[in-house]
Amino acid sequence: MAFPPLVEPLAELSDDERTRAARHRVLAGFGEVAQRRLAAAHVAVVGAGGLGSPVVLALAAAGVGTLTVIDDDGVEASNLQRQIMHRVADVGRPKVDSAVRVAEDLSPTTVVRPVAARITRENGRELLEGADVVIDGTDTFETRQAVAAACDELGAPLVWGVVQEFHAQVTVFWAAPPQGVAPVRLSDLYPPETVGEVPTCAQVGVLGSLCMQTGSLLATEAIKLITGVGEPLLGRLVVIDALRGRTDEIPLRPAEAQAAAPEPAPAPDPVAHVTLEAALAAHSAGAVLLDVREPSETALGVLPGVVERPLAEVLADPAGVGPGPVVVVCKVGVRAERAARALRDAGIEASVLAGGMDAWPDAAVARVHA
Repeated sequence: MAFPPLVEPLAELSDDERTRAARHRVLAGFGEVAQRRLAAAHVAVVGAGGLGSPVVLALAAAGVGTLTVIDDDGVEASNLQRQIMHRVADVGRPKVDSAVRVAEDLSPTTVVRPVAARITRENGRELLEGADVVIDGTDTFETRQAVAAACDELGAPLVWGVVQEFHAQVTVFWAAPPQGVAPVRLSDLYPPETVGEVPTCAQVGVLGSLCMQTGSLLATEAIKLITGVGEPLLGRLVVIDALRGRTDEIPLRPAEAQAAAPEPAPAPDPVAHVTLEAALAAHSAGAVLLDVREPSETALGVLPGVVERPLAEVLADPAGVGPGPVVVVCKVGVRAERAARALRDAGIEASVLAGGMDAWPDAAVARVHA
């Protein structure tokens, strides 16, 4: 359902801005009024990295009046693969400085307020106060919880996204939505007690182009909320699988409604995680050691006797690995867990090398061949 617009429009646009936003102004159902709402809007973007970069570019280009960009990191060379508002010359500089530069290049009327700080439970409300919409593009769950808590206190809508490896999620959380609409919070999707330790992008990687796709969706959700055009994703979670070229939508309900729903099917038994010594002993006894890393990773060294098969191949044909048992190996264990579950679903006994190759640097080096 469409929501009332969050922002009252400016009285009028300048002639230059009318020209710059000409393609928005002729959009059916959007028009100049919606563009004037964007010009009057204040959006806070938390994180100026893989997701925050396309968000800042898209919202500045859209003509949003004020952007508060919050990030305490500096630009690193490894960021440039996906954080598209930074350039080689920016390496070593604060990420928020890039936001100021690119916004000025795209939209002279957009004001960027750079905040070189890390958002926490203690300062979240202060940093986000005054924003019409908050967009969370951060990469740790602790920070996401701090942003969500501040938005809940302020009653501000939170456009939320996460991207890792080849997968992404996008939704809207809002503790104080329009009357008659059920509030949905981060804790409804990820109850704090279920989160556990989430691997970072530095550990498992992320497809750069997927960051741009996901950031564009985040910016679009903010535009819809500001202007009242379209149906925001409150109560719906978009899930992107880039490898399969598939986008799915999952209903997202408040925890109270979930509690009243029928009991879900029991979770599958956890996959066993074994030590390096146990994995090698199982291999000696006839188990398959399956390394699901990419060829560029296995070229640096593998355990002796492993079968090398990238994760995508295993997921496409689990039975092709053989009858098992199988001990699955990857860099930190995340991909191995996915492969092991696919193998178990195919009726093959499977376990995972605990912590992956990274957890056994000394022991693994003695057994690795280049």
